[in-house]
Amino acid sequence: MFRSRLEPLFEDRRDAGRQLAAALMRYQQSRAVVLALPRGGVPVGFEVAKALAAPLDVLLVRKIGAPGQAELGLGAVVDGAEPQLVLNEEIVRRIRPPPGYIDEEMRRQLTEIERRRRRYLGDDWPPVRVEGRTTIVVDDGIATGGTVRAALRGLSRIRPSRLVLAVPVAPADSLDELAAECDDIVCLATPEPFFAVGPHYRDFNQTEDDEVVRLLAEAHQSTGAEAVAK
Repeated sequence: MFRSRLEPLFEDRRDAGRQLAAALMRYQQSRAVVLALPRGGVPVGFEVAKALAAPLDVLLVRKIGAPGQAELGLGAVVDGAEPQLVLNEEIVRRIRPPPGYIDEEMRRQLTEIERRRRRYLGDDWPPVRVEGRTTIVVDDGIATGGTVRAALRGLSRIRPSRLVLAVPVAPADSLDELAAECDDIVCLATPEPFFAVGPHYRDFNQTEDDEVVRLLAEAHQSTGAEAVAK
């Protein structure tokens, strides 16, 4: 990992993706798949997937909130060919949700994941299968790492051959906490002090749904049938 300067390091997410791709070239021959966290992770992941000639998919993660406390996460549902429920057992024991609550919420969040997947990919592109493959999870940066942690834990259960977290920028302490959740972390910058992801980009405007749809369509045209290969 490299320490950053305090001025913006990246022009925009596409620039960050190209720089990140250069640091990931050791995975070029590994039959890697790239999973981007929408929306901001998609432009970054697009450049990584293009450089590695790898299929690109979105990785949707939906929090399961506690009864009457939606912001308190009991866990999360992680998208994929085999969706995974990742629970925070300590909070579940403390909150003691009523019987059936978690199962009902999981079904509800899976419905929302499917709706969003159709919005981004249509009906013709099922989730990429990651079992036995090098799987690179990409976002535009990390602050606390809660969503990424759930994503990595869910994916690890599907037994990728190697699970890699790749981000342009993140605080060192968050990466330290995530190290046990994956096989490798590639991060270009770990600024100190770290306040937010946005200041490290010259252009950090919100990634719109239309851009996500366009980039995924372009990536799938490039990889073709490989995008759904096992």
